[in-house]
Amino acid sequence: MGRITVKEIEEMKKKGEPIVMITAYDYPTSQIADEAGVDIILVGDSVGMVVLGYENTLPVTMEEMMIFTKAVVRGAKRAMIVADMPFMSYQVSVEDAIKNACLFIKECGAHAVKLEGGREVLNIVERLTEIGIPVMGHIGLTPQSIHKIGGYRVQGREEEAKKKLISDAKDLEKAGCFSIVLEAVPMDLAKEITENLSIPTIGIGAGPYCDGQVLVFHDLVGIYTHFKPKFVKRYALIRDIIKDAIVKYKEEVKTRVFPDKDHSYK
Repeated sequence: MGRITVKEIEEMKKKGEPIVMITAYDYPTSQIADEAGVDIILVGDSVGMVVLGYENTLPVTMEEMMIFTKAVVRGAKRAMIVADMPFMSYQVSVEDAIKNACLFIKECGAHAVKLEGGREVLNIVERLTEIGIPVMGHIGLTPQSIHKIGGYRVQGREEEAKKKLISDAKDLEKAGCFSIVLEAVPMDLAKEITENLSIPTIGIGAGPYCDGQVLVFHDLVGIYTHFKPKFVKRYALIRDIIKDAIVKYKEEVKTRVFPDKDHSYK
């Protein structure tokens, strides 16, 4: 089976087939996600929090994102790879946005980029799609604007905010986005937006009516446990398994049980 393309993602909405997206930040995780059959792997700037230990996503740099993106691309053979454009990699100018998006596509091997925002990024979306770079939009809770929106909270509950999200989604579609992530919005609003777009919506904390879903890998498998948003479902608790294995290793080293003859060369 060949690599999943933008056209196939768009066709999935038409067919009513749910789109499965997950984040990955390294080669082995990318391999696992790809073998599991996900449709899209997002190299998210969430790497800043779940891997690099930053307080939020704002400190993540292009250099860091490029390293992680290259690793993920090497690990996946079927899934479409979307690279998250980090804070200040596209906000300063259209020229910066083009340069950095091209780095993700040309040097890293990503197949599309994702950027946050609505009407304020339309000119960037238009320009990137004009030169052949597929763009995934992202509205609702936009972590790169955390200081502006006042923290990690549900967006679109007030009437004005609801109207803006609907308008932004339609404008992003017109500007050329092939899909839009809806983060932390009421499910009825996500349903309305999804039904009014011809491109797919991918929800994270946006309820069951989106065309697809995305979760952060470290949340899904229970490695990152500092906090658990309402929308996160943990399908495993790998952190405890890993910790137990390391504790056992420590005990065996301390008691000289490991290494034994079976784990030594003659």
